[in-house]
Amino acid sequence: MSDIAPRPARPARRKWLVVGGICLVVAAILGWRLGGKPGGEAKGARKTGGPVVVVTALAESRDVPVRMIANGTVTAVQSVDLRAQITSTVKEVRIREGQDVRGGEVLFILDSGTEEANLKKAEAQVVKDDADLATAKRNLERQQELFRTKFISQAALDTAQNSVDTLSGQIAIDKAAVEAARVALTYTTIRAPFAGRTGIIGVRAGSLVQPSSNINTASTTAGAPPLVTVTQIDPITVAFTLPEKELPGLQAALAAGPVTATASTPLTGEKFTGKVIFVDNAVDSTTGTIRLKAQFDNPKARLWPGMFVNVAISPRTIRNATVVPAQAVQTGPDKRFVYVVSPDHTVTQKNVGLAYLEEGFAVVDGLNAGARVVVEGAQNLRPGSVVAEAQRTGPETAEEPREDGRKGRKAGAEKPA
Repeated sequence: MSDIAPRPARPARRKWLVVGGICLVVAAILGWRLGGKPGGEAKGARKTGGPVVVVTALAESRDVPVRMIANGTVTAVQSVDLRAQITSTVKEVRIREGQDVRGGEVLFILDSGTEEANLKKAEAQVVKDDADLATAKRNLERQQELFRTKFISQAALDTAQNSVDTLSGQIAIDKAAVEAARVALTYTTIRAPFAGRTGIIGVRAGSLVQPSSNINTASTTAGAPPLVTVTQIDPITVAFTLPEKELPGLQAALAAGPVTATASTPLTGEKFTGKVIFVDNAVDSTTGTIRLKAQFDNPKARLWPGMFVNVAISPRTIRNATVVPAQAVQTGPDKRFVYVVSPDHTVTQKNVGLAYLEEGFAVVDGLNAGARVVVEGAQNLRPGSVVAEAQRTGPETAEEPREDGRKGRKAGAEKPA
């Protein structure tokens, strides 16, 4: 029998085919990644090799008032709870709740029968004691005549003199009682101590009122509610706080004259202009702030006690400050800087200090006025980058409507390059 040669194993051949196919796929992927899309290299070259388009602005030099913003609470200049000073009944109520009253205007009239009777009694006592004093004086004159003729002793004369002195003192007491009765009678008419607005009226005609303390206690005999509360609305004050670091500038400003304050309501945005009238005599050590009050005219009662408002004041002014748009200031890992455009259209990185920041602009140190800084496009820059200016504006240049309805630039602003 002849030997038959063995056939090669098919599984081994398929294995090599699979390995070869995988190698081809990997090679194709690597070629696509390394080669990139058509024209990609050219685009990249144009992007990195051409100038970076940026928007710039000139750094200006001017005086900048430092504006401090704080949350304030509207408070009345004065507010008083009117209470009865005698025990009586309400005879007449002459006001309505929420009424504007003048200073000295009659608000309540209490029953004055008892006080009038006490006044008449005190006046009658004065008349009686006046008569007794006159009798005592006549008796003293007779006793003095008898003493001169040696008909009475010195002791009898002293008794007559003592009677006159006693009745003279009693007359003084009686007259003081009359004054006290008259004062008590004035308590039956309750008047407004100043011009203001009334609150809730706690009594009605016929109500019994009596003297009570303004301080409520935890006992069951707490003070009765007031007859009415009168609150001054015009002018009105706003209480707010500022950081203690602003105190020196605020004191200097107050020494030079009134400090202007502006209050605006968050809901309507209406603005009111007033002046600072009070600075507290101590700094709150817990918060590091100092309390202030500003007074505002309020003829239309737009500000109401208890309202929350935003207060802005300018306690100091930075003289000859270098001002740039706030967007121009960039923040690095450990410093702030701006990109300054050189005459050859390259940029340099200039480290600056931020002295003051407000919406729209910043006051910086370490930069000269007149330098052109990059406002937009700084994220694409490195020191030495070449730039092309798309637009030139000032730090606060805005657009104004033109006659054709489109928006134009303010007068004096530079035209785009």
